[in-house]
Amino acid sequence: MESIHRPLSLTYRHIAFGLLFLICLLPFADAPIALLLGFIATQVLGHPFAQQNHKIAPWLLKTSVVGLGFGMNLSRAMEAGKEGFVFTMASIVITLLGGLWLGKRLGVEMKSSFLITSGTAICGGSAIAALSPLVKANEKQISTALGVVFVLNSLALFVFPILGNFLQMTQHEFGIWSAIAIHDTSSVVGAAAKYGNEALQTATTVKLERALWIIPLSLITMFLNRNGAKIQFPYFIGLFIIAMITSSYFTDYQFIYSNIIFESKKILLLTMFLIGAGLNIDSIKSAGIKPFVQGISLWFFISGISLLAIVALR
Repeated sequence: MESIHRPLSLTYRHIAFGLLFLICLLPFADAPIALLLGFIATQVLGHPFAQQNHKIAPWLLKTSVVGLGFGMNLSRAMEAGKEGFVFTMASIVITLLGGLWLGKRLGVEMKSSFLITSGTAICGGSAIAALSPLVKANEKQISTALGVVFVLNSLALFVFPILGNFLQMTQHEFGIWSAIAIHDTSSVVGAAAKYGNEALQTATTVKLERALWIIPLSLITMFLNRNGAKIQFPYFIGLFIIAMITSSYFTDYQFIYSNIIFESKKILLLTMFLIGAGLNIDSIKSAGIKPFVQGISLWFFISGISLLAIVALR
């Protein structure tokens, strides 16, 4: 009897998980709903595709970001990039210095502290993945940093659009704020897409500009550690720029671009489902209190400072 029940249980889990995955494509779904569905699916059903999840989600995210590039205007993007550059540089420097100091004060293990700080300063899980081999971080240190960043990303996806509306932020203001104050590209794009199209354009441009800071930070980290590990360059940003240039100069194909953008937004929802499904309560608990105190303190600080700066420039 036991040998009969196992395949049936496995088949049921696959089907149920797949149906919840497809619900994200329905008209009522948005990024927070997709993330929540993914999280619930894993807690109730387990994750039948756990091994594939961490490989598929990043590729879906990169595909959706490149596709959304066809909805960006080059001149507007450059304008947003110029304005966001000062915010980006200042926030990265302040976050890196403040985060490492705070981690030391709290007694957070050095490599975990560095990864949490770098993920907060630049681009969440992508920065952690790029820098982990350069500092020879072990699985525990990596999972601690990812757990902290992913939990805060998930909260930001729900909280930031609500705060933006409460504070009566313009689309442009919200785009810059979310790009500076939210860790992962996925949550930045998800929150901005919920807020509006102009917010999405501003946030995506500034966020990808911010993500490029992985390169100098990786070079500095590699130089200080001298372990010969390779730097991971975010090539998808180049494809995003090509997509943006294409839609800006070849304007006769707007119908094609519109379809690409529509599908890219759907892919983003599937990405958010998989990110939610990848959140594991056990790994979050194992991270401990101190790394979360470090991550939350940094997040509140950079969110508050960037918000005050944006409001002051109104």
